[in-house]
Amino acid sequence: MTRLWLVRHARPLVAPGLCYGALDVPVDAMATQLAARRLAAALPPGAQVAHSTLQRCEQLAQALQALQPDLALNADARLREMDFGTWEGQPWHAIGQDAVDAWTADFATHAPGGGESLGAMLERVAQALRDVPAATDVVWITHAGVARCVAWLQTQGDAPPRADAWPLAAPGYGEWEVRRLG
Repeated sequence: MTRLWLVRHARPLVAPGLCYGALDVPVDAMATQLAARRLAAALPPGAQVAHSTLQRCEQLAQALQALQPDLALNADARLREMDFGTWEGQPWHAIGQDAVDAWTADFATHAPGGGESLGAMLERVAQALRDVPAATDVVWITHAGVARCVAWLQTQGDAPPRADAWPLAAPGYGEWEVRRLG
């Protein structure tokens, strides 16, 4: 059985309350190094690593590879965070409750800020899951939204996402969870 390690990037260097998903923001370099050291100590030999193409994940992947040079890294855009369109880089309070309510009322198909709908994100994460190689340990260095998508797909399958049932739990910055696939 394959174990999927869902690793979240280190804390990004953004103001609190800022909407960022596809926005390519930098991360705390020291926190990234610490997360890489902890992950390198926990990973079993032979793990296969894929990472989001956003710099906050790519930097953690590269720091991990510096500690374990035998790891091959695979950049995968399907592991990116949700694209919030024009909401990206805006404080949540400036986006407005009416806009957020419109999204949660049509959670599966509404594209917040004209970006990406949650249904579209679920489909790309589902495709990435279908393409996970048959290996003992596969590592995805990714985002909270991707981890939530995996949780939804494992518990709800292809059911349309609902705001009142959407998983809120996700690994903390620089942390991970392990899920069994198969």
